[in-house]
Amino acid sequence: MAAESPSGFASGNPSNLHDTLSAGATEAKSRAAELGRKGTETADQARSSAAAGLSAAAGAIEEGAVEGSKRARRAAHATANALSSSADYIRDNSVRDMLDDATDVVKNNPGVALLGAVAIGFLVGRAFSSRD
Repeated sequence: MAAESPSGFASGNPSNLHDTLSAGATEAKSRAAELGRKGTETADQARSSAAAGLSAAAGAIEEGAVEGSKRARRAAHATANALSSSADYIRDNSVRDMLDDATDVVKNNPGVALLGAVAIGFLVGRAFSSRD
């Protein structure tokens, strides 16, 4: 068994111990630096991917907003045209003419007329029902 030196280490060359510890520390620093570089590269790649994904999502949302606003404009124009046509119809026809037209619609589309009557009856019933 080796005798211990006053410093508490096994007898041997203290210079070798210092060199071994120094080499170990240098190796640890080198590995830590390499891990740091790899971590930075991985984070940069993830950052680039995330930025690309966000850019693609922003483009899709922007495109959807433009398309949505086109649809909204078309719907608004269609609604305005329908209201204008209704106003012209009411202005240009007597009540008797409108009743005759309504009778023709009911005769030609009895199923739709029945469903419409049921829906109107339901809404009127709900409007006049008591809230207990």
